[in-house]
Order: sequence, then C-alpha cells, then structure tokens
Amino acid sequence: MILPITNRHSSLNFSAKEQNEENKLPYTHDTVLKNTFSNRLRIGVDKLTNAMTVYPAKGLSGSKNANFYEFLTMGMVPYLVGSGMLMAIFNYNKPFSPFDKKAASTLGRRLALGVVFYAAAKSLSKLLITQPVKWMTGVDTEQPYAKVQYELPESVNDTDITSIEYHKVPESTEFVRWDLMYGPDDNAKTRNEPYDKIAKKLGLGSNLNDSDQEAKPRIREIVIKSATAKNIVSYLWAAIGVGIAMQECWDKFFNVATLKFWQGKKFAKSATTFVKTLGESVKEFYKGDKNCMNKYAGKALLGAAVLGTAVGVANVMTSSNKPSKLDSADIIEKSRKYVVN
Repeated sequence: MILPITNRHSSLNFSAKEQNEENKLPYTHDTVLKNTFSNRLRIGVDKLTNAMTVYPAKGLSGSKNANFYEFLTMGMVPYLVGSGMLMAIFNYNKPFSPFDKKAASTLGRRLALGVVFYAAAKSLSKLLITQPVKWMTGVDTEQPYAKVQYELPESVNDTDITSIEYHKVPESTEFVRWDLMYGPDDNAKTRNEPYDKIAKKLGLGSNLNDSDQEAKPRIREIVIKSATAKNIVSYLWAAIGVGIAMQECWDKFFNVATLKFWQGKKFAKSATTFVKTLGESVKEFYKGDKNCMNKYAGKALLGAAVLGTAVGVANVMTSSNKPSKLDSADIIEKSRKYVVN
C-alpha cells in the first residue's frame, strides 16, 4: 500500500496567538461530511448566504482573498433572481382586459410552477445516477467535504484568517482528493479499508496489497462517466417537470392554495391538495389528450428519461480498466532468457 503525503490532522497557525473560542471554525482540517439531506441543505444555505453577503463584499472591495470558488458560488444568486423574474413576467397581466387577464393568469401560474419544477427535477434527478452507482460500486460521486482555506492577512491586525469552502471529494477528475478516501491515519490495518471495499465491489479482488492503487483508475472513470450521464439525463427529467406543471388540473389547486403559513388550517389544506394535484398531473402528463401527437409525447419523453438513466448507470458499470485475468506464467516463457537494462 502506497501511503500519500498528507497532513490532515495538523492545523496551520500564522500567528502565535490562539484563536478565541468564539472565533473558532467548526473544522480544524479538511473534513469529509456525510452525504445526507440535512448536510446538503445546510451546505446549500451556507453557500447561498455567503454568495449574497460575504463574497460580493470581498469582490467589490478588491480583497486579495477573493477566489474562483467564491466567483462560482455567487452564480447561485443570478440563477435564483432570473428564475424569480421569469415567474414575475409570466404573471404580469396589467395591460390585459379582464377577460384576457383571467386566461393569462391561468397560463402564467402554470409557467411559474414550471420554473420551480424544472429546477427541482433537474437537481433531484441526479440522485437517480448517483445512488445506484454508489450502491453497486461503493463510490459516492457527490461526497461533500469541508475545506479549511487559509487566507492572507489584509491588515496588520489580521491573524489566523481562515474560511470554510464546501467541495466534493471527486470534484476534479484530475485532482481527486484521494487522501480523504482513506481510513483513519492512526490505524495502518484499516487505512486502506475504504479502498478494499470499493475494489471488492468493482470485482478487482479481495485482500489486495495495494487496493488503493488498483481502484483509483476505475474510480476516476466512474466519476467521469457519472458526470456525463447526470448532465444529459437531468435535462430530460427537467423537461418532464415542466410538462407536469402545464397540466390543467393545477388550475383547481391555484384557486384554493395559499402561501400564508400563519393561516394554519388553510395552509395545511393547500399542502394536502398539492400532493393530490401532483399525482393527478403526472397521470394527465402520461395519458396526454386525444390529439395524436400529444397522446404519445408524455410517454415518449418519460421513456427517454428512464432509458437514458438506465443506460447511464449501465455505462458507468462497464469499464476498460478491469485487470487482466492472465497470470505471469501465461506471459513469461521460462525457456527464454530475459535481460533487464
């Protein structure tokens, strides 16, 4: 087993002064996080909050610590603002006559719901690739981790300036954080255990001397294929989300729905009606109407999404990096002499 050079359990200090207890970060070194819904939600809220407050302030002030991660994270803001503007434009009907205003409002509310369903389906559909791949290979292509970023002092009074960035372990196929995929440093016997499990699931064998070196090329291939499959399939499911939002049954829901959560009973009824209407809209989308084209459009799109997902997962499971079954005895001819230069 080849151990990487790592210093995960040490913390860097740029000053002799210790940080105050209240200023301590939740992590002292790069830390792998469990890929749970609560963690994903917490990470999303933290990134969005920083993208709207801290990161723009650093960029506008010309901070030397502003980086590419912060630039990419701020992309969340125009995405959300743009979505909100689309929803508002769809429902702007002041210039219309009363009769036309009602028709425009009916279509506008469905289009606004389509924006929400588009984003939700595009995001959630990636789990249809990630989870099966994780179950069958042991590789979590969305494994998050918290990175401790040590920043440069911007004034003479700055000491121990650190920030937290949230990344994914296989975020870069060229520079996968292999060190975060090992077991505890203090136990040499279990250090390679995560790679042992992955190698076994991938059919690379058991009790390998260097399971990490055997599994790494295959893991990189899985990450690349999964990313491609998710990018393609997510748009198919997003289109289905828009199609579901355009069904006529949503008109009844909008007539009774309310977002005023302080109106307890009415809001609870809205939530119940939403679930019921969602089921009806899925049925309507699948059945279509009597029109020849529309009758099969929903079925065709749903079939393409399901087939694309299945093919994407199957493609991830195939590999050209599987070890050869040939033994050294099948390659080396004992009757011949070999010279090593």
